[in-house]
Amino acid sequence: MFTNTVQPNVVSLFSSTSSEPLSLFSQQRDGSLAADSFIHFLNDVSSLPHPSSPAVLCSIPALDDHDETNIGYGLHQTVLHIQSPTLRMTFIKSPPNTGPGEGDLGLKHKWLHLQVRNMGREWSFDIGIVDKSGRRGVVRCSTFQKEPKLAMSPAPNAQPVLHLPLLFPQPSSRPLTAWSTITLNLASLIPHFSALAGRNQLDDDEGSRHDINRPAILSATNIPVPNGSYSHLSHIKVYATCRLRRIWLSDLPPDSQVPWEFELYGA
Repeated sequence: MFTNTVQPNVVSLFSSTSSEPLSLFSQQRDGSLAADSFIHFLNDVSSLPHPSSPAVLCSIPALDDHDETNIGYGLHQTVLHIQSPTLRMTFIKSPPNTGPGEGDLGLKHKWLHLQVRNMGREWSFDIGIVDKSGRRGVVRCSTFQKEPKLAMSPAPNAQPVLHLPLLFPQPSSRPLTAWSTITLNLASLIPHFSALAGRNQLDDDEGSRHDINRPAILSATNIPVPNGSYSHLSHIKVYATCRLRRIWLSDLPPDSQVPWEFELYGA
């Protein structure tokens, strides 16, 4: 999608306040769970407007023991609410699904950033990475995963899945916000594929419980995994359940100044 374009230091893939927030994404919902599985834009503080019937918003967890209403911890902005008890069936994905042979993002930036709100439910996201030799893999970060695992599917052309645990900040007596900015150094993830393959850790018991494209347990022998130098990001998929404000990539270190509209603020 962006392979043959000039790529600035900062590229925004998703902004919930833009005029066409999902222009670079496809959407999928679990049609069998109309009340519980949906993707909907709303104000983070008021949770309005309500989704169309029969959809019902899940409750927002309290951040501490003193303020169960979360007053002051939300954003006075429109955000994307992604909700479902079946993670694998409800998500947004970029690039959009365009059928067999669809291209990838081709973004070469070193850092990926996601601004998300913890909704107190299990959550996961995938990113596709490619090395300089064209070997592809998927990095899956999940709040329900307990330890790093490497998994493979027996399907033709399936990519190895590096499943990593993701932990939101613990509830605090003085939380600053209900939102978090997750930052990943994409190049640093590549060595973990070969490290886990070398230890033959190709099972994914925690992930299988949620059946996100259920991987099978295979031998590490002759499985091509990303190795060497990082090339580019091929895709990103954000599953339920979370609230999402922005996704962007950059070549700048995490502590560098970003455009003001990328900052988290409540008013």
